[in-house]
Amino acid sequence: MRKAALFSLLLCALPLSATAKSPVVVELFTAQGCASCGEANAYLGKLAERSGILALTFPVDYWDYLGWSDTFAKPEFTERQKAYVARLELREPYTPQMVIDGRAQAGGLQTEKVDRLVAQAAKSDTPSPDMAFIGPRRVDVGSGQVPRGGAEVWLVRYEPREQDVVVKKGDNRGQTVAHHNVVREIKRLGAWRGRPTAYRLPNDGEDGLSTVVLVQAKGGGRILGAARKN
Repeated sequence: MRKAALFSLLLCALPLSATAKSPVVVELFTAQGCASCGEANAYLGKLAERSGILALTFPVDYWDYLGWSDTFAKPEFTERQKAYVARLELREPYTPQMVIDGRAQAGGLQTEKVDRLVAQAAKSDTPSPDMAFIGPRRVDVGSGQVPRGGAEVWLVRYEPREQDVVVKKGDNRGQTVAHHNVVREIKRLGAWRGRPTAYRLPNDGEDGLSTVVLVQAKGGGRILGAARKN
Protein backbone atom coordinates (compact mmCIF):
# COMPACT_ATOMS: atom_id res chain seq x y z
CA MET A 1 0.00 0.00 0.00
CA ARG A 2 2.81 2.43 0.95
CA LYS A 3 4.66 1.62 -2.31
CA ALA A 4 1.53 2.28 -4.37
CA ALA A 5 0.95 5.59 -2.61
CA LEU A 6 4.58 6.62 -3.14
CA PHE A 7 4.36 5.76 -6.85
CA SER A 8 1.20 7.83 -7.18
CA LEU A 9 2.89 10.82 -5.54
CA LEU A 10 5.91 10.52 -7.82
CA LEU A 11 3.73 10.31 -10.92
CA CYS A 12 1.87 13.48 -9.95
CA ALA A 13 5.03 15.32 -8.94
CA LEU A 14 7.00 14.57 -12.12
CA PRO A 15 5.35 16.34 -15.07
CA LEU A 16 5.30 14.57 -18.38
CA SER A 17 7.65 15.86 -21.04
CA ALA A 18 6.03 18.27 -23.48
CA THR A 19 4.34 16.57 -26.41
CA ALA A 20 3.53 17.80 -29.89
CA LYS A 21 0.00 18.77 -30.81
CA SER A 22 -2.19 15.70 -30.90
CA PRO A 23 -2.82 14.47 -34.47
CA VAL A 24 -6.28 14.50 -36.01
CA VAL A 25 -7.56 10.91 -35.91
CA VAL A 26 -9.41 9.74 -39.04
CA GLU A 27 -11.03 6.32 -38.83
CA LEU A 28 -12.23 4.56 -41.97
CA PHE A 29 -14.83 1.82 -41.62
CA THR A 30 -14.62 -0.32 -44.73
CA ALA A 31 -15.07 -3.85 -46.05
CA GLN A 32 -13.59 -5.90 -48.87
CA GLY A 33 -17.12 -6.91 -49.91
CA CYS A 34 -18.20 -3.27 -50.31
CA ALA A 35 -18.18 -2.26 -53.98
CA SER A 36 -17.58 1.44 -53.28
CA CYS A 37 -14.92 1.05 -50.58
CA GLY A 38 -11.81 0.72 -52.75
CA GLU A 39 -11.80 4.41 -53.64
CA ALA A 40 -12.25 5.37 -49.97
CA ASN A 41 -9.36 3.07 -49.02
CA ALA A 42 -7.13 4.87 -51.53
CA TYR A 43 -8.19 8.25 -50.18
CA LEU A 44 -7.33 7.18 -46.63
CA GLY A 45 -3.89 6.23 -47.89
CA LYS A 46 -3.41 9.81 -49.09
CA LEU A 47 -4.61 11.16 -45.73
CA ALA A 48 -2.10 8.90 -43.97
CA GLU A 49 0.72 10.68 -45.80
CA ARG A 50 -0.26 14.11 -44.47
CA SER A 51 1.48 15.61 -41.47
CA GLY A 52 -0.67 15.90 -38.36
CA ILE A 53 -3.10 13.12 -39.30
CA LEU A 54 -3.38 9.64 -37.80
CA ALA A 55 -5.34 7.59 -40.36
CA LEU A 56 -6.64 4.17 -39.31
CA THR A 57 -8.60 1.50 -41.18
CA PHE A 58 -11.19 -0.56 -39.29
CA PRO A 59 -12.53 -3.38 -41.51
CA VAL A 60 -16.05 -4.50 -40.51
CA ASP A 61 -17.74 -7.84 -40.90
CA TYR A 62 -21.43 -7.17 -41.59
CA TRP A 63 -21.07 -7.50 -45.38
CA ASP A 64 -19.53 -10.96 -45.15
CA TYR A 65 -22.90 -12.55 -45.93
CA LEU A 66 -22.68 -11.23 -49.51
CA GLY A 67 -20.21 -13.97 -50.39
CA TRP A 68 -16.77 -12.78 -49.28
CA SER A 69 -15.52 -12.77 -45.70
CA ASP A 70 -13.27 -9.76 -45.07
CA THR A 71 -9.81 -11.06 -44.22
CA PHE A 72 -9.09 -8.27 -41.70
CA ALA A 73 -12.50 -7.68 -40.12
CA LYS A 74 -13.10 -8.22 -36.42
CA PRO A 75 -16.33 -8.00 -34.41
CA GLU A 76 -14.79 -5.38 -32.10
CA PHE A 77 -14.28 -3.07 -35.08
CA THR A 78 -17.95 -3.35 -35.96
CA GLU A 79 -18.87 -2.63 -32.33
CA ARG A 80 -16.68 0.48 -32.40
CA GLN A 81 -18.55 1.74 -35.45
CA LYS A 82 -21.90 1.01 -33.80
CA ALA A 83 -20.86 3.15 -30.84
CA TYR A 84 -20.26 6.05 -33.25
CA VAL A 85 -23.63 5.41 -34.92
CA ALA A 86 -25.36 5.81 -31.56
CA ARG A 87 -23.30 8.82 -30.44
CA LEU A 88 -23.62 10.67 -33.75
CA GLU A 89 -27.34 9.78 -33.97
CA LEU A 90 -27.15 7.96 -37.28
CA ARG A 91 -29.77 5.53 -38.45
CA GLU A 92 -27.43 2.60 -39.10
CA PRO A 93 -23.80 1.71 -39.79
CA TYR A 94 -22.58 1.94 -43.37
CA THR A 95 -19.45 1.69 -45.48
CA PRO A 96 -17.34 3.44 -46.42
CA GLN A 97 -17.56 5.83 -43.47
CA MET A 98 -14.94 8.17 -42.03
CA VAL A 99 -15.08 9.44 -38.45
CA ILE A 100 -12.93 12.45 -37.59
CA ASP A 101 -11.66 12.76 -33.99
CA GLY A 102 -14.81 11.00 -32.81
CA ARG A 103 -16.66 14.31 -33.30
CA ALA A 104 -18.01 14.19 -36.85
CA GLN A 105 -18.46 11.79 -39.73
CA ALA A 106 -18.83 11.70 -43.49
CA GLY A 107 -19.13 9.18 -46.27
CA GLY A 108 -15.76 7.83 -47.34
CA LEU A 109 -16.28 9.17 -50.87
CA GLN A 110 -17.17 12.68 -49.66
CA THR A 111 -13.56 13.77 -49.86
CA GLU A 112 -14.25 17.52 -49.80
CA LYS A 113 -16.35 17.18 -46.66
CA VAL A 114 -13.72 15.00 -44.99
CA ASP A 115 -11.02 17.54 -45.87
CA ARG A 116 -13.13 20.29 -44.34
CA LEU A 117 -13.77 18.32 -41.14
CA VAL A 118 -10.08 17.47 -40.82
CA ALA A 119 -9.14 21.14 -41.24
CA GLN A 120 -11.67 22.15 -38.58
CA ALA A 121 -10.36 19.51 -36.18
CA ALA A 122 -6.77 20.66 -36.76
CA LYS A 123 -7.74 24.20 -35.73
CA SER A 124 -9.31 23.05 -32.47
CA ASP A 125 -7.72 24.68 -29.44
CA THR A 126 -9.13 22.15 -26.97
CA PRO A 127 -6.15 21.11 -24.81
CA SER A 128 -5.07 17.48 -24.97
CA PRO A 129 -3.52 15.61 -22.04
CA ASP A 130 0.22 15.06 -22.33
CA MET A 131 1.13 11.47 -23.19
CA ALA A 132 4.50 9.75 -22.94
CA PHE A 133 5.66 6.18 -23.50
CA ILE A 134 7.97 5.00 -20.73
CA GLY A 135 9.95 2.00 -21.86
CA PRO A 136 8.33 -0.82 -23.83
CA ARG A 137 5.43 -1.58 -21.48
CA ARG A 138 4.07 1.68 -20.08
CA VAL A 139 2.31 4.84 -21.20
CA ASP A 140 1.65 7.85 -18.97
CA VAL A 141 -1.32 10.16 -19.51
CA GLY A 142 -1.21 13.56 -17.83
CA SER A 143 -3.91 15.72 -16.32
CA GLY A 144 -6.80 17.38 -18.11
CA GLN A 145 -10.51 18.02 -18.20
CA VAL A 146 -12.68 14.92 -18.35
CA PRO A 147 -15.86 15.08 -20.45
CA ARG A 148 -19.21 14.31 -18.91
CA GLY A 149 -19.60 10.55 -18.66
CA GLY A 150 -15.89 9.90 -18.29
CA ALA A 151 -13.05 8.91 -20.59
CA GLU A 152 -11.04 5.83 -21.45
CA VAL A 153 -7.56 5.01 -22.71
CA TRP A 154 -7.29 2.69 -25.71
CA LEU A 155 -4.37 0.85 -27.24
CA VAL A 156 -4.45 0.51 -31.05
CA ARG A 157 -1.96 -1.54 -33.05
CA TYR A 158 -1.98 -1.32 -36.83
CA GLU A 159 -0.07 -2.50 -39.88
CA PRO A 160 1.75 0.53 -41.36
CA ARG A 161 2.50 -1.15 -44.68
CA GLU A 162 0.03 -1.31 -47.55
CA GLN A 163 -1.92 -4.55 -47.58
CA ASP A 164 -3.31 -5.79 -50.91
CA VAL A 165 -6.01 -8.45 -51.00
CA VAL A 166 -7.37 -10.20 -54.10
CA VAL A 167 -11.12 -10.62 -53.60
CA LYS A 168 -12.39 -13.88 -55.10
CA LYS A 169 -16.15 -13.60 -54.49
CA GLY A 170 -18.89 -11.00 -54.16
CA ASP A 171 -19.22 -7.54 -55.69
CA ASN A 172 -15.44 -7.03 -55.86
CA ARG A 173 -14.66 -10.41 -57.38
CA GLY A 174 -11.37 -10.39 -59.26
CA GLN A 175 -10.30 -7.01 -57.90
CA THR A 176 -7.25 -6.25 -55.77
CA VAL A 177 -8.29 -4.10 -52.82
CA ALA A 178 -5.55 -1.99 -51.22
CA HIS A 179 -5.60 -1.19 -47.49
CA HIS A 180 -3.64 1.35 -45.49
CA ASN A 181 -2.92 1.38 -41.75
CA VAL A 182 -5.14 -1.62 -41.07
CA VAL A 183 -5.90 -1.97 -37.36
CA ARG A 184 -5.07 -5.45 -36.07
CA GLU A 185 -5.76 -4.93 -32.36
CA ILE A 186 -7.71 -2.54 -30.17
CA LYS A 187 -7.72 -2.90 -26.39
CA ARG A 188 -9.08 -0.80 -23.53
CA LEU A 189 -6.30 -0.01 -21.05
CA GLY A 190 -8.49 1.60 -18.40
CA ALA A 191 -10.44 4.66 -17.32
CA TRP A 192 -8.95 8.16 -17.28
CA ARG A 193 -10.24 10.51 -14.60
CA GLY A 194 -8.27 13.62 -15.41
CA ARG A 195 -5.34 12.88 -13.12
CA PRO A 196 -1.84 11.75 -14.19
CA THR A 197 -2.08 8.00 -14.60
CA ALA A 198 0.26 5.23 -15.76
CA TYR A 199 -1.10 2.36 -17.90
CA ARG A 200 0.55 -0.97 -18.57
CA LEU A 201 0.84 -2.01 -22.21
CA PRO A 202 0.27 -5.65 -23.14
CA ASN A 203 2.97 -7.65 -24.87
CA ASP A 204 3.38 -7.02 -28.57
CA GLY A 205 1.44 -9.43 -30.76
CA GLU A 206 2.35 -9.46 -34.45
CA ASP A 207 5.77 -8.23 -35.48
CA GLY A 208 6.07 -4.94 -37.34
CA LEU A 209 2.91 -3.29 -36.03
CA SER A 210 2.79 0.37 -35.05
CA THR A 211 1.32 1.35 -31.69
CA VAL A 212 -0.82 4.35 -30.78
CA VAL A 213 -2.73 5.24 -27.64
CA LEU A 214 -6.01 7.17 -27.70
CA VAL A 215 -7.73 9.02 -24.89
CA GLN A 216 -11.41 9.12 -25.74
CA ALA A 217 -14.73 10.04 -24.15
CA LYS A 218 -16.70 6.92 -23.26
CA GLY A 219 -19.18 5.38 -25.63
CA GLY A 220 -17.70 6.49 -28.93
CA GLY A 221 -17.20 10.09 -27.88
CA ARG A 222 -14.67 12.67 -29.00
CA ILE A 223 -11.01 11.78 -29.03
CA LEU A 224 -9.16 13.93 -26.50
CA GLY A 225 -5.63 12.96 -27.45
CA ALA A 226 -3.54 10.52 -29.47
CA ALA A 227 0.13 9.56 -29.34
CA ARG A 228 2.28 7.26 -31.45
CA LYS A 229 4.90 5.04 -29.89
CA ASN A 230 8.24 5.55 -31.62
